Amino acid sequence: MEHIGIKLKIDHARKTTARSDVQGAAKAWKLALARSARDAIGLEMTIPELRQTRSSLAELLELPPERALIAMLEGPKEGLGLLVISPEILAGIVEIQMVGRVNATAAIARRPTRTDAAMVSAMIDKALKSLQLGLAQSNDLTWTSGFSYASFLEDARPLGLLLEDTAYQVLFAEVSLADGARNGQILLALPADGRGAPPKLVEPPPSRAAEMVFGAALGEQIMGSQAEIIAVLSRVNLPLDRLLDLKVGEQVSLNEAALDQICLEGRDGLRIANGKLGQNAGMRAIRIIEHGAKTSTSLAPGMHAPSQPAQIKAPAPQAEIKKAG
Repeated sequence: MEHIGIKLKIDHARKTTARSDVQGAAKAWKLALARSARDAIGLEMTIPELRQTRSSLAELLELPPERALIAMLEGPKEGLGLLVISPEILAGIVEIQMVGRVNATAAIARRPTRTDAAMVSAMIDKALKSLQLGLAQSNDLTWTSGFSYASFLEDARPLGLLLEDTAYQVLFAEVSLADGARNGQILLALPADGRGAPPKLVEPPPSRAAEMVFGAALGEQIMGSQAEIIAVLSRVNLPLDRLLDLKVGEQVSLNEAALDQICLEGRDGLRIANGKLGQNAGMRAIRIIEHGAKTSTSLAPGMHAPSQPAQIKAPAPQAEIKKAG
């Protein structure tokens, strides 16, 4: 009974570990593998178990099984990784492309060939691209992005010379093809130091409090700014030659000027409001009236018309017409 109790605890711990491991890159890789097999070669692939570990180069060299296809991967900053497909899964991938189905009989033991590598390269690249897209906003993107299929090895002996002596992130997937017709493993190992592009994190939307603070600060800046307003008493049209002949001290008549019909304009010449000219606290002032309202000659309380109107007179210019001789 004690032995059975210990076994149940071990099984429960394994299941709990498996569930907690399938997060981040592991979860994205699980989805990427199944999607790439379906889209690239029409193969139904399920991954009952997937775990992620961190391994040294010496530990990684012990993982590839006999007669597995070892695909070398090129990545950013001359980084190298590898993807290992066990013989059973490799046989299923080849069979679905050669005869259109996965055989349930045991696979023939043989060494992988260059033809095998060519038949899995498209699926590998598609899976790596899908992994990168799935982690676009995750910190795991730095060590998973930018890798693609480069070449293959017939056995694992050269790996010690090709790979850097560094730490590797290893994604180990238990794979089942065509409802259990083939079962095996796919292993992905990439440098753990993270040489790819950083994630593009999406900024959360601002809170209501932040919006109110921003609005108040913006309003303070706008209300504190200055705007130039021009009070127009009257406008006079003069011929260009008359304008050029004006002398200092010469008078120009303002025929249509009226103290109760002042136009307020911006620097762009657009009318803002109407007003009346007067005085306030010893200074010239203009009282704003409703735009478009009729004005009267009476001034508002506290405003007094100037004792001497600012009106100057000069002879109206006469246009001269000369005959061409």
